[in-house]
Amino acid sequence: MAERAPRRALRDTGADTVRGIIMVNICYFLLTVGDIATMWALPVTGVAGAMVGRGIFGGASVAGLSFLPNATSPRGLRRVVPVRWGMVMFRSLVHCAASLAWYLAWDYGMPLAESYAIGYAAPLLMTLMAIPMLGEKLTKRRMAATGIGFLGMLVMLRPGGALWTPVSLILLAGVVMMATSRTLTRVLSTTETPECLTFWLLAVHIPFGGVMMLIGWPLQGLTIVAVAALAVLGLSNGIAHWLHSRAAALAPIGAIAPYEYAGMLWAVLLGFIFFAQVPSLGTVIGALVVVAAGLSNFYSEHQRSRSERMAAGGALAAAAPAVAQRNDQ
Repeated sequence: MAERAPRRALRDTGADTVRGIIMVNICYFLLTVGDIATMWALPVTGVAGAMVGRGIFGGASVAGLSFLPNATSPRGLRRVVPVRWGMVMFRSLVHCAASLAWYLAWDYGMPLAESYAIGYAAPLLMTLMAIPMLGEKLTKRRMAATGIGFLGMLVMLRPGGALWTPVSLILLAGVVMMATSRTLTRVLSTTETPECLTFWLLAVHIPFGGVMMLIGWPLQGLTIVAVAALAVLGLSNGIAHWLHSRAAALAPIGAIAPYEYAGMLWAVLLGFIFFAQVPSLGTVIGALVVVAAGLSNFYSEHQRSRSERMAAGGALAAAAPAVAQRNDQ
């Protein structure tokens, strides 16, 4: 299908990157809220039911977001219509497979913080994938933030421990697919709206889960609490992935990927509040390392934004006398 609009250029400015970093941090908090809701629902609905519920409530929430005022595209469901159908559907299916891996891990009893520890291979993969897929350049500070965050993850993961089980390997495969999906978000942001990318990512969960039911993954049951948990899952994921799509259009993958690690803080806190999961000392130390890496990266991008604004202001000031002289002639 021919594209209906020119491609938007991907930029890398300090101001846009700071905005993207703020959005992506809100995104990861909301995703953790959705993960807590999933763990509440799974014992009742099963994996297939959670997939379908996420698609129904998530797709509906994004459809509502499409009616918000927007300066760059018309209001309404036209925002969810893809330009590159094939790539949008491929990304959505890849993300569905990643969701399945996470849900299986939780269904088999893996604690939230431990699943996040394995999931933190994703930022490093995203940063590396962005080089061939997007032509991004790794600055020293972005490489340092990713590397330090990865070291923090290793402290939490404790390689060689009891965490490495067959379920962990399934989740690790899902992490590779999740990293692919999130990198494709920036690739597709040149032609697709955030509403489009988010709607189809979630809506495709409905037929995906439906097929699972047909081949032997039945919907185990529904209760009011389970339905409420699925509603929280869908709403939080809808807003979170919408924010992530907007952030990916603003900031390079190498700049926002390290903030994937910050989700561990929310996983530790919410896992303790809702499931009495007490983190180890190693997890706490690793989380502090992650925070330090993220704050260092944010400070670097903020300083770059200030430098760019000062340079732009200096250029305007230098040009002003010449303009005034021409006007006087």
